Amino acid sequence: MTWEMKAMRHRNDVRGERSDTRVRRLLFRSWNRGTQESDLLLGPFADVSLLGLGDEQLDRYEALLDCVDPDLFDWIVVGIAPPPEHDHDVMRLLRSFCARWESRSNQSA
Repeated sequence: MTWEMKAMRHRNDVRGERSDTRVRRLLFRSWNRGTQESDLLLGPFADVSLLGLGDEQLDRYEALLDCVDPDLFDWIVVGIAPPPEHDHDVMRLLRSFCARWESRSNQSA
């Protein structure tokens, strides 16, 4: 089973197991950004990570979702330093997840 299939299955499991409105809203926002690139960066991360984040981390993640997609892409993929208010543990988790995700994608290609 590919990682994409696992992520999709996990996405469905998360939605079925937890009825927390906030997590469901964050999942939706992560997968429906307006650009496919951002959807593919944030969606899988949200699927795998949101249930493991505490309330304060969810606050920080939600603040990241309020940022525009080009800035998020630069901070996550390009490696440009985010402003201090977005340079935190959740950003590091997101960068690490996306680096692993990209590595797996390159290996399967």
